[in-house]
Amino acid sequence: MRFLPTDEQRAFARSLDAMLTATGTPAAVRARAAGDDGPARALWTRLGGAGVFALAVPEAYEGVGPLPVELAHAFVELGRHAVPGPLVETVAAGALLAELAARGESGPAKRFLPGIAEGTTPATLAMAEVSPYALDPDLAGVLFAVEGEELRLAPGHGEPRASADPARRLARPAPGGEPLAAGPAVVAAARTARRWALLATAAQSLGVGLALLDRSVAYARQRTQFGRPIGSFQAVKHRLADTLLALEFARPLVFGAALSSASGDLAAAKVAAGEAAHTAASTALQVHGAVGYTEELDLSLWLRKARPLRDAWGTPSWCRGQVLAGRDQDRT
Repeated sequence: MRFLPTDEQRAFARSLDAMLTATGTPAAVRARAAGDDGPARALWTRLGGAGVFALAVPEAYEGVGPLPVELAHAFVELGRHAVPGPLVETVAAGALLAELAARGESGPAKRFLPGIAEGTTPATLAMAEVSPYALDPDLAGVLFAVEGEELRLAPGHGEPRASADPARRLARPAPGGEPLAAGPAVVAAARTARRWALLATAAQSLGVGLALLDRSVAYARQRTQFGRPIGSFQAVKHRLADTLLALEFARPLVFGAALSSASGDLAAAKVAAGEAAHTAASTALQVHGAVGYTEELDLSLWLRKARPLRDAWGTPSWCRGQVLAGRDQDRT
């Protein structure tokens, strides 16, 4: 099994990093939190042009996928730059429609997948049993809802629900709407969508954690106390080292899961990356001290993403249960 990225994968990640650095995503996040969606929509268009959403869409529907490893690289960069919007949900919706098409229900795929792949149709997705709230339905062009064996196009959404991240909006899909598919194929496609959601969320969490660690290390080098950089103190060194170990432990799990696509591997990657990002957030707060709590500091943009991502598309306890269930199946 190959864990090292290829030259093409490295180049793709570098190009995304350069694009997002030049775009200035913190400004888009702050604008989104303040109610201005213009910068976030412009950023979404650029991501679509870079081929991010096409990675989960088959070539038959204007995509380049499915390419889960490349998608993991992309979402690490999206996390590192704190990109707002229903990123994971768009990928999951694309995977759901593609799986439906593979099972003979090609109508929704022909209708929506080209726009999802190109980035012209942002999508969000709610699943009644696993993720009943849709993320950022006000940004999305389409809102898909899965309830049991039915997939429908929701006509709107309810009152938004507060999130720890002010740039996130959560709301339940409105009842009714256009039925798109029904039957066992929807259940199977929903399972596929959740696997892609687990992978994308794990990779995004890893990127958030890496960004928090980078900022913590930089601050520890420049902040002085008692005439010395605080990074020279043993307590700070140990905390940063523990955070680095957690992130480096999560990294191969994420890319190993991208290669295997096994549910147990994806759940393990999700819980490891989510917990590592949460650890990085705690470390960042401790290293930065009181200034870390201020909203004026860009650090807050990543701090507020760590906890929601840890719980999205599967809480840590649910993910651990999936890992144990997979081990039990392997023994039988």
